[in-house]
Amino acid sequence: MDKEPNKQIELLQTEYAKEQFAKFEKERRQVVFRRRRLVAVFVAALVIFAIVGIQMFNDQMRLQKLQEYKAETVAKQEAADKKVTQIKRDVALLQDDEYVAKLARSRFFYSKKNEKIYPVLPDASDSKTETSGDEANASDTKTSDSE
Repeated sequence: MDKEPNKQIELLQTEYAKEQFAKFEKERRQVVFRRRRLVAVFVAALVIFAIVGIQMFNDQMRLQKLQEYKAETVAKQEAADKKVTQIKRDVALLQDDEYVAKLARSRFFYSKKNEKIYPVLPDASDSKTETSGDEANASDTKTSDSE
């Protein structure tokens, strides 16, 4: 049962058949045009969504970097605020004459009238662990008042 084109059927070449064939071709072209237009709209929408998605991703990455920078900046600001508070406290202490005199005696070995200063050498264990500050300097010197 081979399918062979039937050679006994012949197309009518009438005006009506030509009109119907032209109408059919016109409808087929419209369908093809609609499909192409629909594909073009989908491709355009896909391109727009891709561009918007990429922009959103880049904005999200930029936002994350800015948040990290903000956290670093806030930490630096807090450290600076602590330092400013410490400096203000030190300035307030330096306004006190008694504190300045005590500081000068401990750091620079100044003495009051009739006061003797005896420097004390640090122990071997103290030399291993170095300490800094007023407490370390003040503990290394002994003063005695002899009036």
